[in-house]
Amino acid sequence: MVVDAPVHDQVWTPDWPLDVRRTLSRDRRGTGDPTLRYAEDGVWRTTTTPDGPATVRLTGGPAAIRVQAWGPGAGWAGPAVPRWLGAEDRADGFDPARHPLVARLHHGAPWLRLGSTGRVWDALVPAVLEQKVTGIEAHRTWRELLRLAGEPAPGPAPAGMRVVPSAERVLAVTDWEWHGCGLDGARRRALRAVASVASRLEAGVHDDCADLRRRLQSVPGIGVWTAAEVAQRAVGCPDSVSVGDYHLKNLVGWSLAGRKTDDDGMLALLEPWRGHRQRVVRLLEVGGSMPPKRGPRMAPTQYRSI
Repeated sequence: MVVDAPVHDQVWTPDWPLDVRRTLSRDRRGTGDPTLRYAEDGVWRTTTTPDGPATVRLTGGPAAIRVQAWGPGAGWAGPAVPRWLGAEDRADGFDPARHPLVARLHHGAPWLRLGSTGRVWDALVPAVLEQKVTGIEAHRTWRELLRLAGEPAPGPAPAGMRVVPSAERVLAVTDWEWHGCGLDGARRRALRAVASVASRLEAGVHDDCADLRRRLQSVPGIGVWTAAEVAQRAVGCPDSVSVGDYHLKNLVGWSLAGRKTDDDGMLALLEPWRGHRQRVVRLLEVGGSMPPKRGPRMAPTQYRSI
């Protein structure tokens, strides 16, 4: 028996011009993300599953994708890959012609599908870390948390890859260790709150986006923005908009109307696509535009020095 032989190994053929790296890029927390690595020998991703951790490698494409998986959760994770990449996404009722930019972007991005991982916890931990801080801060804390508490990736994964720590492991992290990771008190309390009820938050077969967002927002420290970010990734919600995002409102406003706007203005501009508003946001993230930058950039807060 070969030690590193995958538990799951099959070839999957998508029925659209899939671009694996671009499709998964939204789930990548910086180039040093320990859970998602783009390497010469394929795209590697770790995940939690109901059966335990797993590592998945994707090679080939776009006509055929070889899916290999290792670890206790390989039998769950391997068959879930098509869903990750958007195989279950449906654009019925979506009319890109309501705006010329949206129509052009939709025509130019036939690879874009809204994927769903089926794993709330994997999306929730980094979303909490991203609350009200810069991306640089959030990505640094994510890497530190994975190094501190994450489990080593099963199988022959690239060096340094880790699996999102379990809720039990997160609850065991001490305040001093959190401080070393650069995590402030508000996000720390929110993370502990979701870890305390993690098993009740996982998506079930009959869960829909609205139900998941409601359950998430019932947890102290989880607001509209975090719930939307998780719903987009865990269940592929095509209509969930990240209200409260520092940059998104201006991306939508500038791209669709040539002006900055607030959250209410953003929602008004997206209203013609209700039911598919997240789909429009994803298209604008691919090819929309932001207002010209003026003034200094927001400086990351050094919580470890406080």
